[in-house]
Amino acid sequence: MKYVQLGNSDLTVSRICLGCMGFGAPMAGGHTWTLSEEESREIIRYALDQGINFFDTAMAYAGGTSEAYVGRALRDFAPRDQYVIATKYTPVSPAQIAEGITGAEHIRNCLDASLKRLDTDHIDLYIMHMWDYLTPVYETMRTLNDAVKAGKIRAIGVSNCYAWQIAKANALAEKEGFAKIVSIQGHYNLIHREEERDMRPFCLEDNIAMTPYSALAAGRLSRLPGAETTKRLEQDAYARFKYDATAEQDNIIIGRVAELAEKRGVTMTEISLAWLLTKVTSPVCGATKVRHIDGPVHAVDLELTAEEIAWLEEPYVPHALAGVMAQRPWQKQAE
Repeated sequence: MKYVQLGNSDLTVSRICLGCMGFGAPMAGGHTWTLSEEESREIIRYALDQGINFFDTAMAYAGGTSEAYVGRALRDFAPRDQYVIATKYTPVSPAQIAEGITGAEHIRNCLDASLKRLDTDHIDLYIMHMWDYLTPVYETMRTLNDAVKAGKIRAIGVSNCYAWQIAKANALAEKEGFAKIVSIQGHYNLIHREEERDMRPFCLEDNIAMTPYSALAAGRLSRLPGAETTKRLEQDAYARFKYDATAEQDNIIIGRVAELAEKRGVTMTEISLAWLLTKVTSPVCGATKVRHIDGPVHAVDLELTAEEIAWLEEPYVPHALAGVMAQRPWQKQAE
């Protein structure tokens, strides 16, 4: 395994981050394909054995049980200073605002609840799961800075936002002497490259770490269409929502991944992630089987040529934003 500094923070992370959305008690109306605690622990232990020290979860995953599973496993398997925990809080809701709960109160409540579920006295990277349009940026950054000063979190990240939003928040943080955002967890992979328009150039300019989710497009970049099915492929409606509409054009790229994998004698997972590792700091890679760890780990040492990278990229055409990023709530507010 190789390691790198996470943006402008003092955190050293493995080039692969284990995504823990697949761990937790299955929920009706939510993720029904998640793993039991025993199965989750087996994968977490194996990831640690392979040198992965970076683990990403969220309060929203499986009703908080993902955090609980991850926290207990890491506590049992490794000293606290040998792994980096990232977790995420969801924005304050309109119903909470109507009840008189401020954005600052919401962040503090979420943070304390996550610390308890993770059974730790600090979170290494605390991430806004999506941009909070109901809380003023100053209030958000001040509250997170207070948590940094209190030792509850070491660094601040954000997910599902635009480059201008990070720029605005960090400009305010610099003016006020607050801790800045050091990482972005966005939707970025070989068949969804819209982060290359503004976000990636901005991150390179300001040394903000990119730790993208959906690194393998929910498994689509790890196998040929129809070659294998999984419980998640069958049941993850959100992933289908993000990818089904562009499947025809995406399959051209997936075919090239398969062709290059055969030529190089490696897996499609290794090719897809080796490409992404030329663009980002540490992609978030989920696993629902122990063997799913091997491809990402091997990808770290796989170097693609410039010609191979260009060949993989050549068929790409612009995609519409999908999922959370397609909602654009600021436009609704303006209307």
